[in-house]
Amino acid sequence: MKVLAIGCHPDDLEIACGGTLRKYVEEGADVYMCHVANGNMGHVEILPEPLREIRTIESEAAGKIIGAKKVFNLDVGDVTVTRFDNDVVDAMADVVREVRPDVIITHNDEDYMQDHVETSRIAFNGSFVSSLAHKSVNFAAYDEFVPIYFMDTLGGVNFIPTHYVDITNQIETKLEALKKHESQIKWMFEHDHIDFIDMIRTCSRYRGYQSGVTYAEGFRPCTVYPRMTTKHLLP
Repeated sequence: MKVLAIGCHPDDLEIACGGTLRKYVEEGADVYMCHVANGNMGHVEILPEPLREIRTIESEAAGKIIGAKKVFNLDVGDVTVTRFDNDVVDAMADVVREVRPDVIITHNDEDYMQDHVETSRIAFNGSFVSSLAHKSVNFAAYDEFVPIYFMDTLGGVNFIPTHYVDITNQIETKLEALKKHESQIKWMFEHDHIDFIDMIRTCSRYRGYQSGVTYAEGFRPCTVYPRMTTKHLLP
């Protein structure tokens, strides 16, 4: 099984589905991670270009802890992510064609910031474009309409899961991967006085309470034609 997780910023996947991705790996799946934005605006002191490089290194380190086969980076600047950039949609189509996933996990189609919402649409549109035989991209067409699952929002705000994944055995690995995003964790603690590791553990515990386990992550499927499936695709 091949899993493609598409997040906006370099730490978004670890936050919302890191435990699930690790569980996929432990069950023998090939997991690929893709970040659309490079996170270059996510600090008040570090300038955009050096921060872009730092966050790329951090995302690679986090991906190794999760066990990802490859971490893609489309390298779009923060707050400039848009579904109407055809080059970015084509780049996403190439990622889908290269991976040829059985399932895609991405942001909810409603979220607290534009970059996340646009990433969700880029994942949707790019996976569609990947199936077009005469679209000029770098890999052979992938003639599949890949099922998509939306991952939880930050803090679970305005998101009601229909599916839960028990990550009780993966919670520590999830948090270890998240800790690799040191530029963000340290900044949020010093600047915003938020213990982000504790926050994400608490959110996972909350989803666990809802689903009768210790820790969980929540998802809901993209229910448009022909993305639905009878297959059980979450671990």
